Amino acid sequence: MSTRWQEIYKQKLTSAADATLLIPDGASIVQPVIAGEPAAILGAIADRARSGGFTNLTMRALLPFIATKSSILHPDLRGIIRWESLFVGGADRSAVHEGRAGFTPNFFHQVPRLLSEFIPVDVCIARVSPMDSHGYMSLGGWTEYTSTAARVAKVLLLEVNQHVPRVHGRSFLHVSEATAIVEHNEPLPELPTPAPRPEDDAIGKSIAEMVPDGATLQLGIGGIPNAVAIRLQNHKDLGIHSEMFCDSMVDLIESGVANGIRKTLHPRKAIFTFAAGPARLYRFLDDNPYCETHPVSYTNDPSVIAQNNDLVSVNAAIEVDLTGQVCAESMGPAQFSGTGGQADFVRGAFNSPGGKSFLAFYSTAKSGDVSRVVPMLTHGAAVTTPRTDVHYLVSEHGVALMKGKSVSERAKAIIGLAHPRFRDGLTEEARRLSYV
Repeated sequence: MSTRWQEIYKQKLTSAADATLLIPDGASIVQPVIAGEPAAILGAIADRARSGGFTNLTMRALLPFIATKSSILHPDLRGIIRWESLFVGGADRSAVHEGRAGFTPNFFHQVPRLLSEFIPVDVCIARVSPMDSHGYMSLGGWTEYTSTAARVAKVLLLEVNQHVPRVHGRSFLHVSEATAIVEHNEPLPELPTPAPRPEDDAIGKSIAEMVPDGATLQLGIGGIPNAVAIRLQNHKDLGIHSEMFCDSMVDLIESGVANGIRKTLHPRKAIFTFAAGPARLYRFLDDNPYCETHPVSYTNDPSVIAQNNDLVSVNAAIEVDLTGQVCAESMGPAQFSGTGGQADFVRGAFNSPGGKSFLAFYSTAKSGDVSRVVPMLTHGAAVTTPRTDVHYLVSEHGVALMKGKSVSERAKAIIGLAHPRFRDGLTEEARRLSYV
């Protein structure tokens, strides 16, 4: 290792508490998603805020996780730390609903531009891998918008953790770019795989049957994407170009199914912008030249996505109306998640030669008492994907093609995706609305 970079590293090495002294009161702070959270720095920020060292901070992230929820999102910091969510999740949902936090609507691929042009970034904090012999540290599986925030911030605080994988691609920060460095080696938090539901296999089978050999995949977390991946085990020459790198992709790669040899963009490479899953996923990514992480402004740019032939995108929906409008982020006016990359991949997949976009959902909610297919979206619900963008809708009851279909044709097809006990009522509503 270069003696020069070692010396610079030592000069910048400090404690988490002392690193927070570099954060000015009133600062706007950005941090990575999920396991990219620098736990020690977050804890030190919370401690300093409690002791009166801060009176006003604004902090932002898309999908904060355990470290954020247990530190800066604690209710006793209300009035000192203002949280602005870029994608509401389990860690910050209650804070948003209680008015202790805000939400900034966005397309995921535009977040780097928002941070460089529209949202002030005084400080960027991030978890990184140990420094290599050339002075570089990897953002691990969390490049997304953090690679941009790190370059536009006035202060860059890096938390080195030996458990962070060294991931190839555009994930590297040089020691010379850091304002200060903290070392903290706790194990990375793991994102558990949800327990499978009976409907998952039916949905997974329907989608997998429409995926050609040689297709490039975008999958997210959850039972439905896992079920799709399981049903793809007999496919050949699949590729990966995804917002998220998840556990089911490790299985597809290790089995030889997702070898990427027929990809038209980045052949023989799995491309993603952030990773989340169990420890085996992070071990798989470490120094694996097959896997590359890139900024979300690249991975999720619809024009980039469309350069992959046969791009198949699978995302989720909360509620679907009879014209094909999809809400995937709110329960009425109550924000439940965010737009994320759904619109990015819906549009990119449709513009891909031979591409297909699937929005999948369970036909009912609340133990079967509520239909997810509704005549009109619930009052106040966000339209995540406009009906003009929707390609295929899928439930455990089948698949419905929306492109090129009239409102009448759409309504009849979507009613067929509903649970049978709700179909008569939906048909009556469709007649009342003059859809059929």
